[in-house]
Amino acid sequence: MNAIAPVGVSAAAFLSRCADVDGNAVRLAAADLLRRVGLPRAGVEAWKYTSLRTLADIPFAGAPARPDGAAVDRLLADLARVHALEADLPRAVMVNGRFAPELSRLPDGVSVARFSAAGDLAPHGDVASALNALLAEDGLTLTVAAGVDAGRMALLSVVVAPDGAVLSVHPRHRIVLEGGARLSVLDLSVGRGDYLNNPVLDIAVAEGAHLVHAKLQAEDAAARHLAVVHAEIGADASYDSFTLTLGGALARHEVHARLNEEGGIVHVNGAQLLDGRQLADLTSVITHAAPACNSRQTVKNVLAGHARGVFQGKILVERVAQKTDGYQMNQALLLSGTAEIDAKPELEIYADDVRCSHGATVGALDAEQLFYLRSRGVAGGEARAILVKAFLHDAVELMGDEALRAVLNRAVETWWNRKDA
Repeated sequence: MNAIAPVGVSAAAFLSRCADVDGNAVRLAAADLLRRVGLPRAGVEAWKYTSLRTLADIPFAGAPARPDGAAVDRLLADLARVHALEADLPRAVMVNGRFAPELSRLPDGVSVARFSAAGDLAPHGDVASALNALLAEDGLTLTVAAGVDAGRMALLSVVVAPDGAVLSVHPRHRIVLEGGARLSVLDLSVGRGDYLNNPVLDIAVAEGAHLVHAKLQAEDAAARHLAVVHAEIGADASYDSFTLTLGGALARHEVHARLNEEGGIVHVNGAQLLDGRQLADLTSVITHAAPACNSRQTVKNVLAGHARGVFQGKILVERVAQKTDGYQMNQALLLSGTAEIDAKPELEIYADDVRCSHGATVGALDAEQLFYLRSRGVAGGEARAILVKAFLHDAVELMGDEALRAVLNRAVETWWNRKDA
């Protein structure tokens, strides 16, 4: 850690806000990490494309427990209207990083417990998780008992920053599926104003259990979003995830998934749709720590304006993990000459009986395909839309839950319609 300290920047603005460190080993370790390492900038390998230097100069304040209720209602109404969420879909709603029971309808089959700093802060060594551990105030632990199919639910995060204020929120969640359990979660983040949303989600999927996790990040244009998922996968269990990034001036979604026992499956798929000067980063480390496990990762980027997308994906195969099957692909579609993609797929393999591959491609809309559509009477905007949606189709179709896949497709449609208006 000391070797990278000189290339970090001060996290003092965040450290000064933490009053509840004494006696909590995880918070103490997080504070120590942030003091020594700071917020990473480009000299840190894991953050070489996504510096957090600008965050060090912003006096982020804690979020008010009771924000503008009308603004919250409007954002929730927009969720229902734009994404056509089912009216009876069970949901847990977080407002400014705190659980809002009056807005929530908790599902049957899922045990829900409130965050407790004493027991819910698992230690992690990454900077975004440390920042969360330092300042987490609330969150939920969702547990599905062995053998229970809990169906589908939404985890909604709404952040409202008052005019002139710059806030940060740090929700901490945990999802636990016991043996043979099943759950599908729509994880949706929206907001209004200038703020940092720094959620951390710890996941444990036991033997034979199956978790589907569809994340849709549609934050305000001024927002920053730093999210981390830590997932532990058991024998013959699966974690099927898809992350669609649309919003925020700066966004990073980081996944650490570990296949601990034989027969586990992990999918860490996603798409980034960016315009203007947005920067979005999808970073993953998938660790095969047991034999005969399978991982798949397909990430697609559609970048317009001066937007920049980042993909850093690593498959790590430990010596014991024979018969590993790992696949990783990043494909980027640049809609302007000023858009940019940084792609770094990576394999680190210590076993000798494996099947692993990775790759990356970058290109523009095919001029011949555009000409073909235009020659058949398709207008220019509609022709571009057809090709962009066709490019994204294969990735979105990887989402295993049909209803959640429909939400993602509607979000893609809405983004394109607004961009092309």
